[in-house]
Formats: sequence, C-alpha cells, structure tokens
Amino acid sequence: MVNKKEFLLNSIIKAYIEHLEPIGSGQLKSMYGISYSPATIRGYFKKLGEEGYLAQEHASSGRTPTTEALKEYWLNRIDKACDIIDYDRLNFTATQVGLAVFLKKQKVQVLKNIKNIENSYMVLDFDTFCITIKYNTALYKFLTDMVSLEVTSILEVSKQVGATELYVELNRYLHNRDFEAINIKEFLSLAINFDFLEEDINLFLSGKIMDNLPDGLYFNDKYGLGSILPHQYMAKVDSVTIDGARYKMLVLGQLSKDYEYFYKEIEL
Repeated sequence: MVNKKEFLLNSIIKAYIEHLEPIGSGQLKSMYGISYSPATIRGYFKKLGEEGYLAQEHASSGRTPTTEALKEYWLNRIDKACDIIDYDRLNFTATQVGLAVFLKKQKVQVLKNIKNIENSYMVLDFDTFCITIKYNTALYKFLTDMVSLEVTSILEVSKQVGATELYVELNRYLHNRDFEAINIKEFLSLAINFDFLEEDINLFLSGKIMDNLPDGLYFNDKYGLGSILPHQYMAKVDSVTIDGARYKMLVLGQLSKDYEYFYKEIEL
C-alpha cells in the first residue's frame, strides 16, 4: 500500500530539485499527475511541516524541503557504492549539475618485507616503492606483524601509536599520487562563501582530505569531513574504476543538486 505522506514528500523534493523554488499543492499535482486533491496534498504538507520536513516562508507561499528532509532523501537514493565511471561524462556532468569532484589514484601497496640494516635503520619494501626509517627494536617487532597489510592501514596505525617518522614517510608517498580536481570553481565558491580555513582549503586542493576517508555519504557533523561541510552541503566518497585504474572519488555540492541524475550519467 502506498504511503501517501512519504510519496508526497518524495514528490515535492524531486520537484524542488528540478526547479529550485517553493512548490504549491496545485503545482505539484499538475507536475506529476497526482490523483489526490489539492486539499488532500495541503493537508499532508501541513503534517510534513509539523514534522520538520517542509518549510514555508509565509501562508500563501509554496513549500520547500528542509535540510533534514533532503538528507534522508539522498540517504535512500544514492547510498550504494559506485563502480566503473566514464571520465568524459564525469567531467561534463559535474559542470552541468554544479558539483565539485576530486579524484585520487589508488595504488594498492602491500608491505612485503622489512629489512634490519645493522640495527641502524629499517627498509620497508612495498609493492613498487620502499622507505627507510631509523631502527627501533619495538617498532621493528611491531612492523613485522604488519607484513602483508596495505599502506593506508599502516599509515593509520602509525599515527595512532605515535610512530612519527614512519607516518611522515608514508604520508609523503601517499600525497605524491595522481590527483585531479574537476569543476574546481564550485569548491572555491563554497570555500569563499563559507569562509573556510586555509588549512581546510589546502586539504581539498592537495587531495589530502581523501586519505583514510571511508566510502560513504557525509553531512555536516562534528567529525572529520563533516566538520568542514556547511549545513546545506553533502559529500559522497566512492572507490571507483576509471580507464582500468582505481581511484578514490569525492563528490561535493549542495543538498539541492540532482545527485541521482549525476550518478546515473557517469556510471558505465
């Protein structure tokens, strides 16, 4: 059985995303050929307003979805992970929809071996690179147990246990990986309008914001990426394949952007 309230909320959110203006009951009915009467729609609009899902500037105006309504809407529609992405369509659609996209190439690097060089320094061999750090007995034993782990996992652990030299050397490798920002003007506009801190801007423009960032949806909150995002913005992080290579992809924009259309267009 159709839940009328949920159906009408989803319909008004969809209409708002398409037109970016308050939507009235009669307008919504004609847009989607809804069979309910305008009075019935207004009744549900009132309930949805009382529940915090719709806002109305004044009595005679249409309704707009609240931030919380938009968050729930996208959580139910784009929470699935992306897979294979078309690069050309990504470039075009990001500009078309008005989203900033950050891409960072992911090279899976596993710790293969650790060499103790005369108790003076250690050489950590990964798949395609190696780093050298000062020898420490406890750290050497600790790293021996981490053989076969991926570099990002070792980076996170090194930060947690205070292995500063190891963390710095691994970070240097990770930050030198291929990075690209698409439709960067959208991010710069956001950063200027909301007075981002210089260090936060640099996190995005260097690609560092994506290091150790789990895939998923991000909204404004107290932690990590969410602590940087303004209330009416969201971000989505996915591990994707582009032209046969693996990338971490961060998509950033206003909650009112058409993310459903965006992801439909860029996926192969």
